[in-house]
Amino acid sequence: MASSRTVIIAGAGIGGLTAALAIARHGFGVTVFDQASRLEEIGAGIQLSPNASRILIALGLGKQLRRHVVAPQELRVMNARTARVLARAPLGAVAEKRYGAPYWVIHRGDLQAVLLDAVRAHPDIALHLGIRVEDFAFDEDGVTIAARSPQRRLEERGVALIAADGLWSNLRQRLGHRREPRFARRTAWRALAPADALMPELRAPAVNLWFGTRAHLVHYPVRSGSLINVVAIVGDDWREPGWSAAGERAEILARYRAPMWSAVPRAILAAPEHWQKWALYDRAPLAQWGKGPATLLGDAAHPMLPYLAQGAAMAIEDAAVLAQRLADARDHPAAAMRRYEQHRRARTARAQRAARRNGMVYQLGGAGAFLRTLALTAIGGERLLARYDWLYGWTPG
Repeated sequence: MASSRTVIIAGAGIGGLTAALAIARHGFGVTVFDQASRLEEIGAGIQLSPNASRILIALGLGKQLRRHVVAPQELRVMNARTARVLARAPLGAVAEKRYGAPYWVIHRGDLQAVLLDAVRAHPDIALHLGIRVEDFAFDEDGVTIAARSPQRRLEERGVALIAADGLWSNLRQRLGHRREPRFARRTAWRALAPADALMPELRAPAVNLWFGTRAHLVHYPVRSGSLINVVAIVGDDWREPGWSAAGERAEILARYRAPMWSAVPRAILAAPEHWQKWALYDRAPLAQWGKGPATLLGDAAHPMLPYLAQGAAMAIEDAAVLAQRLADARDHPAAAMRRYEQHRRARTARAQRAARRNGMVYQLGGAGAFLRTLALTAIGGERLLARYDWLYGWTPG
């Protein structure tokens, strides 16, 4: 692969792999490095709202993804204590007609497998695992990266470098952004439960959101409905080095105790055998992402809290926009990077703020919870969906 036409990507997560496919479609060679020797997602689900699904479909992945996705028919918002439904927002055919693309939920491992298969099948993409990109240097012809594997050091030249190496990105620091991530004092517990362990109404194709005090719960089916993805988020000071840790079912049930949490959501929490927990972090929006022919993508640029279900979607959007900007200025990659950043900064910052705001609303107690219930009851499902037109109706342009 000639370095004069090669874009280097550090990180083979959802954003990095999507960027590789999108950039290669425009005639560039792409080399992807990831420090993991094997790519495997810890079992959890992911929501692919229309702003993300339309990009994946445009990349030719629709047929493969449809084998794995569930298309939820609605979003249901429930009161944790009473199990009362507070609001229903239509998804399914209504959302697809409104936004021109489907709303899907999928197991993260299935999404990554589809992306990986497409990357490995593409003649202009090289994927190298077990290699960490540690540094880079610019010259008049582009960028040279310095990387390391357990066995050796290596260098690779390209016209541009994309740091898609996640929340704890070391390349972000090399680009001058040295502040540590901002701890949200909350922990996400994630698990998968066999669908047949739950009552039928809890297996329906829907995204379910339960509001409690200082805690909330999300669940929806994945793997063609055979598993239920469960995410429980609680106020917590727990954090330790690393991305995640094993959690005990007894501990999470103790955090969601009766009578504040009714029997139905507690039954959902009791169903999974194995839990993983993540301390939640984000960062304040950056005024500038990159330098020269190097930039950031996804969580390396704009990590966000999960209350908008848009972390992966924003990385997928980044990938589409960056590929188009490189195609528009293929002989001027540094200029392409700045145009990409200019296009993305305001939108991703808005998503970060919206996610943080949702987190506050989801876990209100007392009078705040009462006012939230009144507002949800008054607004109605269609208007609730319309509040996200700015998010789901986006196209790469």
